Amino acid sequence: MKFVGLVGSNADQSYNRMLLQYIRRQFKTKFELEVLEIDDVPMFNQDKNWKESFQLRLLYNKITRADGVVIATPEHNHTITAALKSVLEWLSYDVHPFDSKPVMIVGASYYDQGTSRAQVHLRKILEAPGVNAYALPGNEFLLGKAKEAFDEAGNIINDGTVKFLEQCLDNFVKYVGVVSTLKKPKPIEPEDLDCNHPIATTVTEVDPDDPDWVNKVAEITGAVSGNTYVKLDHGILTVDQINMFLKSMPFELTYADDNNQFLYYNNAHQDPDTMFAKRVPEQSGNRLSTVHNTLPPARMKNVEWVIGTLRNGDQEYVRTLIPNPNPAVLNTHNYQAMYYDDGSYAGINEIVFNFKPWLDWYLQTTGQRLVGGFAGPSTHAHADATSGASSSGGHGGGEAAATDADSGASSH
Repeated sequence: MKFVGLVGSNADQSYNRMLLQYIRRQFKTKFELEVLEIDDVPMFNQDKNWKESFQLRLLYNKITRADGVVIATPEHNHTITAALKSVLEWLSYDVHPFDSKPVMIVGASYYDQGTSRAQVHLRKILEAPGVNAYALPGNEFLLGKAKEAFDEAGNIINDGTVKFLEQCLDNFVKYVGVVSTLKKPKPIEPEDLDCNHPIATTVTEVDPDDPDWVNKVAEITGAVSGNTYVKLDHGILTVDQINMFLKSMPFELTYADDNNQFLYYNNAHQDPDTMFAKRVPEQSGNRLSTVHNTLPPARMKNVEWVIGTLRNGDQEYVRTLIPNPNPAVLNTHNYQAMYYDDGSYAGINEIVFNFKPWLDWYLQTTGQRLVGGFAGPSTHAHADATSGASSSGGHGGGEAAATDADSGASSH
């Protein structure tokens, strides 16, 4: 499961931030927690546009896609901070990311009672029209005497407190599992697969379906190649090294941007007939409508469903298993949403690979076998397509993709 944690304070030093950071470290095997700040959110003003704030856009996108939210609130004058109240005002006026979202409240304070009164007030706010969150009832975690509660490494010292916190979090995980079945995905709007809405990186001077798109766009943009260095998030590589790295991947990788333009695949050196998802060099740059132009209309709708589902944030991935008569092949496609810095949808990366050798290796290494009598490497296991907002399967809705294995950014 994927949770986001809201630091309910805009102060540089916050024990509630420490509490969320401790939860993220201590319970990382139970769920993924991303800690989000509210320090740059302006005071709520209904005359202003929430989209003008980068941090509000980030909060909206992250909360929308999360399986659940953990809010760590201080207590100021028997209530929550003005900063947290302002955030909740913004996110319940024009947009409503908390609607039907499971929320757990925790809090740390200097005094014995923890943040009990602030938590009571926060629950009332979360139940208000426009917010409509599903706040987990009871299950209160109140960390008093916060100055003495943490050691120098930011860990909670008292073992009993840690065990109670774990119990509260386990209850929340179960609660999220129940509530997620009630959540309805956003309606999917028709997708423009013809690239009619250029984005900042779209090169409009060359037709997307031009078979020489790569070379023409490279000349226009002055794209680097060869031994030119590229600075990445966590490294510096040459273009040649990046190409070698991507081509050596034991997967077929593709990338389509949020304008639904097919920009890249990593196995241009490979014979298309040997690929699990056949692609040819002339497809780079194509409109997705062109990439999928051999599909019947019903299957094109599945392409739109996959993209729309990821764009909406209903799910972060869609997985399909494509039927194959060869028992040595489990042709798996994983469509993963990508995001800009503010958390908004940036397109899809698709991973295609034969899962069977990986499965066989795992069974041989561990001495296990598949349930139902499938003994191991020589067998062919059948699996349903899966999809979800997180590793736990998310909010469901994968059935449409399961009926059509050709639903991604590739041509088969």
